[in-house]
Amino acid sequence: MRLSSKNLSGHLEYIYDVIVVGGGMGGLSAAIYLARYGLKCLVIEKGKGRSIWMQNLRNYVGSSPNTSGASIIHHTTKQAIEWGADYLRGFVEDVTDEGETFAVKVKVRKKDSIYPVFRSQYLIAASGVIDILPELENMQNVYDYAGYTLHVCMICDGFDMWDQRAVLIAGEESQINAAFVLNWFTPYITVLTHNLCQLGNKMKRKLAEHGYPLYEQRIIRFIGENHKMSGVELENGTVVEATTGLINMGSIHNNYYLNGIEGLEWDNGNLVTHGMSQTSHERIFALGDLKKGLNQVSIAVADGTMAATQIWRNIRRISKPRKWKENIQAISSDQLTSHV
Repeated sequence: MRLSSKNLSGHLEYIYDVIVVGGGMGGLSAAIYLARYGLKCLVIEKGKGRSIWMQNLRNYVGSSPNTSGASIIHHTTKQAIEWGADYLRGFVEDVTDEGETFAVKVKVRKKDSIYPVFRSQYLIAASGVIDILPELENMQNVYDYAGYTLHVCMICDGFDMWDQRAVLIAGEESQINAAFVLNWFTPYITVLTHNLCQLGNKMKRKLAEHGYPLYEQRIIRFIGENHKMSGVELENGTVVEATTGLINMGSIHNNYYLNGIEGLEWDNGNLVTHGMSQTSHERIFALGDLKKGLNQVSIAVADGTMAATQIWRNIRRISKPRKWKENIQAISSDQLTSHV
């Protein structure tokens, strides 16, 4: 069921089996499995997640190479709701561990906001990350190319950069090391720092030894048409020829709502998980980009499957078995008679 500010009041006294924070590929995978296990779950999605940037999902099994992330999210959301999951567009502000339940405070609507609190036995953190993009005066110029020919994931899109003139945009010296992995796909690499960091002589020599030009000036704009790059203009007027690019400036984990939860184990912003995507808190699971591991759609989907299955196992094991009551006496009598 789709919830909104108009119909959510009837769900505030209800204790869900699971609340899933994040309606991306991992969160929706979990929701579909939870619903099909007969568990009541609520997916809370803020919108504009990382999956939406995927204009062409070229490395996901069973999908056409020109399938967009947005179309998959739309279809999968519909599927989760049809199986019985509840779905709410909102921003999770805080999660409180109440002992047997979690209290999840949500901001609904940007204007005239309301702040309902939902409760659940388990929590799945599937809210992902936000990729850091170079800040330009006109950010729409960045959005015109991001996810098309300007990429944020080498594993996803390295093949699409094969033997093209590419720019690597980094905000820290350590991030420039991606150039020496990207050269598997193309050796025609120019490094841009957007005036965000100072490079040591060792890194400058290494770039020079590989033949990779370095420009430390600020980026003014990306040049091209119809989402296809042709170059990058710098503040000194230089235009760097490039038909593709990789932004390697890091990311921000959407895990703020878990800051008050005790017992969670962290590793540089990632939640440490053990088998079946379970964190060090027995009732909190973490999926995809929020946990340590490979940031891929296929991994997030598998994480969602595992988390939902483990939660179902936990609940099933402490639940009373469902018996065919009408048959119990008759079958018992027949079985006793057969042994006489």
